[in-house]
Amino acid sequence: MSNEGLKSYAIVADIGGTFARFSRVNLENLVMDKIEIYSCAAYNTLESVLLAYKEQHKLEEIRQVALAIACPILGDVVCMTNAHWRFSISELKHRLGLTKLQILNDFNAIAMSLPVLSEQQVVHIGRGYADPNGTRVVLGAGTGLGVAFLFANHKEYSAHAGEGGHISWGAKTEQEWFIYCYLKKKYAHVSYERLLSGHGLENLYQALAALHEQEKPPIPASEIITLALSQQCTIAKAAVAQFFAILGSYAGDLALMVAAFGGVYIAGGIVPRLMSLLPESEFRSRFEDKGRFSDFNAEIPTYVITAEQPGMLGAAVYLKQSWTE
Repeated sequence: MSNEGLKSYAIVADIGGTFARFSRVNLENLVMDKIEIYSCAAYNTLESVLLAYKEQHKLEEIRQVALAIACPILGDVVCMTNAHWRFSISELKHRLGLTKLQILNDFNAIAMSLPVLSEQQVVHIGRGYADPNGTRVVLGAGTGLGVAFLFANHKEYSAHAGEGGHISWGAKTEQEWFIYCYLKKKYAHVSYERLLSGHGLENLYQALAALHEQEKPPIPASEIITLALSQQCTIAKAAVAQFFAILGSYAGDLALMVAAFGGVYIAGGIVPRLMSLLPESEFRSRFEDKGRFSDFNAEIPTYVITAEQPGMLGAAVYLKQSWTE
């Protein structure tokens, strides 16, 4: 490949606490290939897994890299929340001889993917139509609960992630009050992440078992999902129903906060697996149930992201935006 051709290629990655996903991307058309998934535990450093990927696919000449990482990016030194990697951005760039190294929060990356997702990569839930120039919200339940906002500025976009998963949760029904009191015995602070995550689904399962005075041993979220989908366990199905109700309320609050007429997007690994139970849930009704502003939220569309690699795609969009400046 010529030096001129190399300029249009980059390496992008989506790095979580368990897996690191890498791809080569053509920044001209955002087409990704050479996708690989590595176990973070198998590598001592981020540098070592990035070098292993470049060597595996003979991409040593690519000098542009964008990494979406599941932790706050607050300065030059990055300390991953759920993995043992710690590194300096400037040192990593120098050691690898890169011309460009972009490090961004994983939900900032997902937010940056929203404008380029196709209709086949999202599922529209309920009513409302997106304003392409409107503010967008993305939230995702997985290992934790991530939140980010995307703001349009002419043909460019600016993504801002925070720690919205740690906002205090408030009960809205008698059942939710029971759940709150149950969790308050376990946690000093009952945040939305204590309910809207894999561990949160496990909390809901245990709390509802206690509410119905049933002895249920703790089981992982994956098993709760399987039981709910197969209709084999009323407590598992109730936990999923409660999960969707709380998710709808929270998504609706975020929509109100920034007037998200560009849409609210649900990411993460949990909701796509439960898509068959979403239509019968309270998700959309709780999203719209905002008193005097119910009509306001009724106009805001909600979507579930079904794209396989939105984090890497968003990292590529972020890099392309700076590449063309």
